[in-house]
Order: sequence, then structure tokens, then C-alpha cells
Amino acid sequence: MKRFLVAVTFLLTINVNAQYSSVQIDSLVNDAIEKLNVAGTAVAIVKDGKVIHNKGYGVKSFSTKEKVDEHTNFAIASNSKAFTTTALALLVEEGKIKWTDKVIDHIPEFKMYNSYVTENFNIQDLLTHRSGMGLGIGDLMIFPDSSDFTMEDLLSSFQHFKPVSAFRTKFDYDNLLYLVAGELIARKSGMTWEQFIQIRIFDPLGMDNSSPSFKDIKDKSNVASPHTTVYGEMKALPNYGDMMNGAAGGIYGNVDDLTQWMMVHLNKGAYGQQLKDTLFTVENQNEMWMIHTTTRTNRDPRYNSHFSGYGLGWDLTDKKGNMVVSHTGGLPGMLSRTVLIPDLNLGIVVLTNTEPGGAGVFVGVSRTLVDSYLGLDDFGWINKFGEYFKERKGESEAVVNKVWETVATNKKKK
Repeated sequence: MKRFLVAVTFLLTINVNAQYSSVQIDSLVNDAIEKLNVAGTAVAIVKDGKVIHNKGYGVKSFSTKEKVDEHTNFAIASNSKAFTTTALALLVEEGKIKWTDKVIDHIPEFKMYNSYVTENFNIQDLLTHRSGMGLGIGDLMIFPDSSDFTMEDLLSSFQHFKPVSAFRTKFDYDNLLYLVAGELIARKSGMTWEQFIQIRIFDPLGMDNSSPSFKDIKDKSNVASPHTTVYGEMKALPNYGDMMNGAAGGIYGNVDDLTQWMMVHLNKGAYGQQLKDTLFTVENQNEMWMIHTTTRTNRDPRYNSHFSGYGLGWDLTDKKGNMVVSHTGGLPGMLSRTVLIPDLNLGIVVLTNTEPGGAGVFVGVSRTLVDSYLGLDDFGWINKFGEYFKERKGESEAVVNKVWETVATNKKKK
């Protein structure tokens, strides 16, 4: 019995010590910022219904040196997609739509590349990247941000795109169809996508400092500026302009507010004091977290994953026997990641304001923290991503130098 108690105590000690304290998280994030050359970041962790870490690091702007805090807003980009699917879930629960409704029944002018796809394209097809169109198709209608395309232009554009795979057979990530979903929300609710997100999601959850769009941020004094180091030194970028609607990537959020967002999903739609209020039902939670489009599974034995796919606005896989629900976001100079592990009642969000190093920060920090909760050893993710980006920078510089050598040679020939 004595040996048994000693063994149990030993195992519990290992488990506790494996999970990072706030001081260790500070050290981890500051190390990542330095090694990956990122201006600022913010990190929050929720566990068992409580916020156990919630903090900003670095600076909002490399020029002003103003510090990031837990209320600093970052563009969360494609992490906005889960807000769009949640908004649709609310409309489903009101009986205004069904997940399998045909899009043309709500948006008659919607037209795809052939009549069969047009007639059978349903609301879930807007959300699951299985349209048959190629990766990022039509993104030049919204990237870069100075285009003047309208929703009317968008709805009529799909008929002109050539498919690269059969309908509903292959995953190819897109953004434009989420904008159609945003338009559908507007038509069925009688308010804009931005108004719906604010009134029906932000307000009930107490996400008081977030905004569904950049233009709707009343006080912009605590907004992180995007940066890039692609050309060597840290350079500020302009804030990305608002799209036709924000359904694909328009939200500006902060880690303090996003703790509430993570917890309502971990609580299967319940929120508020003693979880007495309900934003959405368990049935719709299951629908959003069900694989609708399969993707290739990472067979790294470290995580022993068995499945991978895309739900409704979420990436889905398993690690060490635990379901993992996540998504990333990326706009020029703004990169982010949200990770939920419902089996552990755990949520992690990492927001950054620098490219490309921000990708290394959000992956490196989130993986390190997830590994600690899974009981895995420290894999040195930050150092690995630091080396990776150094190599990539060297490759990029070599390509650029070769181009300029060619230019110089051709000038001499003239």
C-alpha cells in the first residue's frame, strides 16, 4: 500500500509539473517573440471553466512601443469562421433555416459552375471547403483589400470558375463561400452579419471589447498594428480593410474576450452564472464539431492521431486519444490560433501581429502548451521553428539576390 501511494503521488507530481505555470508561460512566450522576431502577442488559457492565464506580451506597434495587454485587439482573420457557423446555428435553432437547405432557396441568384451543383449546393457546403473549386479560388476579389467588388459580383462569379475536383469529394480551402454564408445570415436575420455577431454572440457572452469589423471599433487606441519582417527589418503594415462582410475573417478580438468564446464551446453552448444560459444546443455543437470533409491525417507517432477533417468552421483531429478542435487565422501581419481540447476542458488562444514569425509563435507556443497537458515531453518547438524560419529567410534572400544579379547582368549587356 505504501509503495502504491508513493507511485500515485509520483505520477500526480509529474502531471502537475508538466503543465506550465504562468511564470513559465511568460518565459516561453518572451523566448518565442525574441527568436521569431515578433512585435507582439497575447495568450490565454482556460481550463475546467476557469481562466488560468490571460496576458499580452511585446508591443502593439514597433514604432510607438506601446505594450500589448489582455484587452489589445488583433485581427483574428479566419478564426472568425467559427463565429459565422455559430451564427448559422442560432438561425437553425430559430427554425429560419436548416443546415441542409439549398442555398438557392435563400439566395436565388447564387449560381455555381454547373446546374447540378447549383441546385444541390446546401448551407453546409458553404462552410466545409468541398465545393470542387480550387484552393483559394477567387480570393483576388477580396485580397488585397482595395477591391470594389460587390456581393452581387461575388454571387455571379462562381459560375465562371472551373472545378478542379468532383463536388463534395476533396478539401480545398476557400474564403468566398463564407462571404455567401454571411449574406445568407443577413437575409434571414434582417441585420448585417456584423450586427448579428455583435448582438447575438458578443453581447450575451460579454465580449465587450471585441468588434466584428475594424470600422466598428469605436476606440482604436488599443488595437495591435500588423507588421512584417519579410523584407528584413520590422516594418509596419496598414490595417486590413473590411471585406463585403466579415464572415470569412473580419473580427478583431482580444484574448480576454476570447476566453469567453472558448468556454461557451467547451461548455457545449452553456454560459453565464452557473451555466444557466444557453447560446446554442448540444445538438448544434455536435454538428459544428462533426467531420464533414475529411483531410489527410498527420501520422506523427508523437500524437498517435487517427482521423482528421473539417467541421463547420473548425479543424478536427485527435491527439493521444483526445479530440482536438482548432483553427488558424491569417491576414497580412496578423496570425492567430485557437485550440480546444474538450476531453480535457482546455482552451488556448494565441494572437500575434507580425508575419511570418507569428506563425512560428502561435504554433510553437500552442503546441508546447498542448503537449504539457497531454503529458508529453518538451519538444523544443520554439527552437525548431526559429531554425526553420532562419533557413527560409536564407532561401528567400538567395532567390532575391539571384534576381538582382540577373537584372545587373542584363543592364551591363545593354
